[in-house]
Amino acid sequence: MKEYVHRPYNRELAVQYAHKWAFGRNPAFTDFEELGGDCTNFASQCIYAGAGVMNPTPTYGWYYYDLHHRAPAWTGVIYLYQFLTENRGIGPYADEVPLEQVEPGDVIQLRLTGRRVFHHSPVVVSRGNPATLRNTLVAAHSIDSDNRPLSTYAIEEMRCLHILGVRSLEKVWVPGS
Repeated sequence: MKEYVHRPYNRELAVQYAHKWAFGRNPAFTDFEELGGDCTNFASQCIYAGAGVMNPTPTYGWYYYDLHHRAPAWTGVIYLYQFLTENRGIGPYADEVPLEQVEPGDVIQLRLTGRRVFHHSPVVVSRGNPATLRNTLVAAHSIDSDNRPLSTYAIEEMRCLHILGVRSLEKVWVPGS
């Protein structure tokens, strides 16, 4: 059995990335806007900025190398949810939590009015205390936005994915150890 190193998710880097690319496209990644939407691709990029490691497991992992070499979880709403909440290997992992427990860098998946399934994955960039739909701000692609209040979406249902940490195989050197 592999021994994983558990480390914190860098929320600050995830949020910095979200602000930087909310209204643009990082040329290192394909823009999926014309291929069904770019929101989960953008969310994955933000998570990767904070996690620093992908999970290269074929089919069920979470990775992006190019348009033709990527996991379904990198760009698919339901698959990202499944990966984050079920991941026991390398990469980020999360729990579904109430809105009050989200933090910047987390992902909130939405099912908007008139839709049958969850189909949008904005990234939390700021949150008031206590968290409300009005003071929880997100960044997203597919209707590009930054610092957008959740209250401006026609939400039928939402699920909040709180990223708990990251597993990797690399041992991180800690001074004094």
